[in-house]
Amino acid sequence: MTAEEEAAGMAALSICESLVIAMVEKGLLTVEEARGVLEDAAAAHLRQGMLEPPNLQQDMAVRFIERLVLQVDVAGQKR
Repeated sequence: MTAEEEAAGMAALSICESLVIAMVEKGLLTVEEARGVLEDAAAAHLRQGMLEPPNLQQDMAVRFIERLVLQVDVAGQKR
C-alpha cells in the first residue's frame, strides 16, 4: 500500500469516526443504533477473515471498529 493510500484510509477513518459520534451527540442515532451499525461492520470483517487466509488487516479493522464503539459509548454518556 502506498503512503497516499494509507493517508486516504486514515482520513476516511477519521471522517467516519467524527460522523458517527456527531450523529449520536445530535440524537440522529441512538447509542444502540450506532453500536449495531458498527457491530455489523466488525462482523463483516470477521467473516471475511474466515474466508481468507489469516489477514492482519481484517483483524486491525475489527480492532479499529471496536475502539469506535467505545467512543460512541462515551459520546452517548455526554447526552
